Amino acid sequence: MIKPFAVHVPQQILDELKLRLDLTRWPDEFSGSGWSTGADLSYMKELTAYWRHTFDWRKVEEEINAYPNFIADIDGYEIHFLHIKGKGKRSVPLIITHGWPGSFLEMMKLIPLLTEDPGFSFDLVIPSIPGFGFSGKITHPGGNSEFVAHIWHQLMKKLGYDRYGAQGGDIGSGISTWLARRYPSHLIGLHLNYISGSYQPYIADGEQLSAEVLAFQKAGAEWSAREGAYAYLHATKPLTAAYGLNDSPAGLCAWILEKFNGWSDNKGNIENCFTKEELLANITLYWITQTIHSSMQIYHENSKNPMLFEKGEFVTVPVAFAKFPKELPTPPRSYVEKGFNINRWTTMPAGGHFAAVEQPELLAKDLVDFFSELDAHRQHLEQRS
Repeated sequence: MIKPFAVHVPQQILDELKLRLDLTRWPDEFSGSGWSTGADLSYMKELTAYWRHTFDWRKVEEEINAYPNFIADIDGYEIHFLHIKGKGKRSVPLIITHGWPGSFLEMMKLIPLLTEDPGFSFDLVIPSIPGFGFSGKITHPGGNSEFVAHIWHQLMKKLGYDRYGAQGGDIGSGISTWLARRYPSHLIGLHLNYISGSYQPYIADGEQLSAEVLAFQKAGAEWSAREGAYAYLHATKPLTAAYGLNDSPAGLCAWILEKFNGWSDNKGNIENCFTKEELLANITLYWITQTIHSSMQIYHENSKNPMLFEKGEFVTVPVAFAKFPKELPTPPRSYVEKGFNINRWTTMPAGGHFAAVEQPELLAKDLVDFFSELDAHRQHLEQRS
């Protein structure tokens, strides 16, 4: 069953948020530490003051509700999604999946860029991963990215899309890749701007890895040692951290904010990439839905089901990869091609991990170029037959 949905958070929840912000107990910091040991204290105080006195969640609700929102019951799981039909003469169905610590709100800038061209456009499906945003939570083991991919396929079938494209970054990259692995005959193409950290193609016994792959593995290990503590915590003891993060809006803000700063192409100023409204809309969404623990839990589930390719396993659908310069460690193309049918590899001039927010025009153009070419090729084959 699919039913329309509109966002309207009870005022009591918003009032309590302001009260809790008023009662924040701030930590101390080393003089001049800035962002080097975590979320910068001076900016945290500035942002939370803005959150308390200026930010207006009701405006965010208006922006969300300006698009068609729905809740679908898929195998007993409630899935929130936006569904925007394209206006183009040709329109390709496309499901776009967010990651952590983002949300479906990341994709708002993409919607007009991908739906309003009169020639070629997309029918966009933008869901919230279970345990994120307004989707229901999974409270049993097994709710990993492969599991979510199964739900996504059921959703697309319910919407009448037998063949469709998939796009994703961060956790959304893994979910989209699982779609391609499990339902290749239903995927027109796969577009990624991140390769899952657990990805390992099949390597035959005795096969020597190239120097560039070894260099990537070394860089990835160094990054994990320096920046990966959050992921180890999510994968092992997410509930312990959730007690504090679910109780303190300032704590929740710091946990999320630090990643938006560290993973973006902001050149030393987070507001070069994101407005205060964009940052706080996403953080407030986590707060009002109480989804910080459930969103972290997917790391725990994915740690038990990493993306390891068996002998002979290969993503056969056409794949495009958009490489943004400030993305987390990315394998070299040669290593990705061991597991993916790479048709397109675009090196972007700017942007980081949150590409849909940071560089929506670049991401949208790459999507249009990739899928319009696939669509044109399909039309050509149909005409020949």
